[in-house]
This record gives sequence, C-alpha cells and structure tokens, in this order.
Amino acid sequence: MSTESRGLDRRNFLRGAFAAAVAIPITVSLASCSSGSGGGTSGGGTKSATNPFGIKESSSIEAVIFNGGYGYDYVTFAAKIVDKKWKTTSKVTPQTNIAQSLQPRFVGGNPPDLIDNSGANQIGFNTILKSLETLDDVFEANNYEGKKIADTLYPGVKTPGTFDKKFVAMNYVMTVYAIWYSATLFDENGWKPPKTWDEALELGAKAKAKGKYLFVWGKEAATYYLTMALDSAIKEGGLDVMNAVNNLEKNAWSQKPIQDVFGKLEQIVKNGYFIPGGAGTQFTAAQAKWSNDQQALLYPSGGWIENEMKKATAANFKMTGSPEPTVTDSPALPFEALRAAAGEPYIVPSQGKNVAGGKEIMRAMLSKDAATNFSKEKLAPTIVKGLVPADGFGSTALVSQTKMLDAAGTNIFDWEFASLYGLNTDQLVIWNSFLSGQATAAQLTTQMQAISDKAAASK
Repeated sequence: MSTESRGLDRRNFLRGAFAAAVAIPITVSLASCSSGSGGGTSGGGTKSATNPFGIKESSSIEAVIFNGGYGYDYVTFAAKIVDKKWKTTSKVTPQTNIAQSLQPRFVGGNPPDLIDNSGANQIGFNTILKSLETLDDVFEANNYEGKKIADTLYPGVKTPGTFDKKFVAMNYVMTVYAIWYSATLFDENGWKPPKTWDEALELGAKAKAKGKYLFVWGKEAATYYLTMALDSAIKEGGLDVMNAVNNLEKNAWSQKPIQDVFGKLEQIVKNGYFIPGGAGTQFTAAQAKWSNDQQALLYPSGGWIENEMKKATAANFKMTGSPEPTVTDSPALPFEALRAAAGEPYIVPSQGKNVAGGKEIMRAMLSKDAATNFSKEKLAPTIVKGLVPADGFGSTALVSQTKMLDAAGTNIFDWEFASLYGLNTDQLVIWNSFLSGQATAAQLTTQMQAISDKAAASK
C-alpha cells in the first residue's frame, strides 16, 4: 500500500473515530475553574510569524517526560532542534511518577514548562485544568517546514485533550489498543487469536497442554486487563455501555455485558491460565515472560508494547495485534471494532517560567523531522499524518495496527474516565487481587463501582 493510500485510510478512520468521540463526550463540571490564557506570554521574546509564542533566545526550558513505553529521547531530539534554532538550553528529565513528583510543584507555583502527563501515576486532569495553558495557538502556528500545523494533523486530534471545551492537552501518539501475540508461534502451532471468550478458554487449554499460559500480568499494569475487559464489553453491548462507565453512573459496572466479560475472565483465572505471581512482579519483567520467554500466548496493551519490549523480545517473534474477543459471535459492534485515539498527553502549565519554550518544543515535535524520528524509533504513528511508510519501518506490530484500523473503519471508540479522574492507582489494587484469584468477579464489580462513585461525588 502506498504512503498516500495509507494516509487516506487513516483519515477515513479518524473521521469516524472522532465523530464518535464528539457524539459521546465526557461530562465534566468545572464552572469554578478556568484554564490558562493560551497566550504564551511567559517567554520574553517578540512574537512573529516565525516566533509564534515569543520565545526568548538563550532562555532555559524545562520539560518533564513520562519515561514509559516510548521513553523520552524523542523529546530530547525535538528539544535539540529548538536549542539549535533559538540558542536555548533545554533540560529534559525522565520521570515515572508524574503525579507524586509534579503535583507539589503545581501547588508551589513552579511547575515545568512542558509535561508528558502519562503513565499509571498521571495527574488527574480535573485537578489541574485551571493551571494549564490552552494550546489552540500551537495548532494554528506554522511548523518548521512553514506549513500550518493544523493542516498536517489527522482530523479530530484535539478531542481527547479537550476538557470543559478547552483544548489543554496535545496527545502526540496515535494509540491502538489490542491483544498482542507472536505470529510465528501461532503459525507453528496452528493457533488463531480468539474472537470470543470461549475461544480464548479453548486456547488456554491448548497452551496449558504445551506447558504455557494464556496470559501474564505485572503489578503496575494489572489495569491493562481492565482496558481489555471494558473494550470487550463495549463491543458486546454497544456504546451505551461505555457512556454509563464514562459518565460515572450508578451501577455502571453491573451492566450485563461487563458482567459477562468479568465472568469469563474469572473462569480463565480459576483455570490457571494466568502465569501466577503477577501481583509481585514488575510489569516489564512480566511482559518479558510473554515477549522473550514465550511462556504466555497473549498480552493486552496499547501499540507502545513493541518499543517498550524491543530489548526483551525473542528473535523472529513477529509481534502482531488482534482486536479484543467478544462474549458472543454477534456483538453490538463487530469483532473488528477497536479502542483507538490520540494519546500521550502533553501539557503546558500557565505558571511555568518559560511557557513559550514549552510550546516551542511542542512545535518542534509536530514538525516533520521530529515526528518521523518518533515513528521510526518508537514504531508508532504520531498525530502528524503521512509520515509512516507502508512497510512500517520493518515493524510487524506497526503494520498490524494499520490493518486493524482499516478493518475497524468507523467502528472506533475511546473512553477517558480513568485518566480524567486519576483512578488508575486505586483500580490497580482490585485488579491485582482479581487476577491473583484473591477477589471474585462480584468483588471486582463492587470495588470498581465504589471507585467510580467516589470520583462522581468529587465532581
């Protein structure tokens, strides 16, 4: 497939994806809050067509980047472009615990100029919206090639970063959520990725006969199975299932499609199809049991998984993605439906010492050289369209993402309640217990509802 054709297919996918997102927005009450001015006034330079944010030459810029599946060197790459152009001095610091390290700095009025607010310990957006710059001016600016940034991006990429009608987070990476497996291992054994949970149970029995397991998990990533379960339930029951959970409704977790999926997962746990001990295993070590040791057949994750495990993946693994199974073979949404959206949210605090510098690094990230570098090095697409070649830079995982998106068509959905309200830390506790067999599906339901109810009460 040519690059141009891929670009058209991507545009068609995103048009459907984000139309759906607009139709079913998260409702957030933030009447007492106001986000940043969006003017980029902190910088000290003179604004112009070539200096849209007024960055001051020889100034200092501080960026704190979540050091997860994509690392942080791609931001260093962009920052070096900025430093060369403006004679600035950029400090790019990796961090794994964003909330713990940066919430005190928000309170103290001295946050960094640019933050990748990602990971299990991201800051809940509802707690910092009043402290963030709006970013419309970034998309209206020209990139380093002289093209208006908004014209170079996939449609609708503002949607996942818009809260209370204010665009405050630039989600940089196009993320596809799927179940991943080794096409080589599956071909050797005549296996196929499961389309229903009954097929998954059958595959689990086949894995056990080979001395393998169906799934594996690590303590910091137990909620990857929440994503898998909820996505499956949404496909089974339709978007109303997602809306109830997204809007923190009472008894949302008791909906039949969710209960049906929880029941199937409970059966998988009871059958011993999970590698034991995940609650005490660091998540990349657990993932290596799948990607390198091939003790487990399947692993649910976003498209970052190949890059995250590239140093711990068996030779000729041919990492490939498949949509999550459904309960029945006649779900409300087709099996091919996917959760996919722009992710990895970048924010610029209004109280940063160099707001203009934070936005300038964003501008560099959205230019051709930096965006192409990201896709080539991280094997994932950015929100900048038309930069990934048909061969996916040699990545089977990246190629499979394209195929899944093509097959999904307009059957794309996304939910953000966990990120919006910062719920992942609490959710990890019950999911580790459930996957360990120490909590039942009923207890999982009760705890998930309690976490949602607490968030709803805080709105």
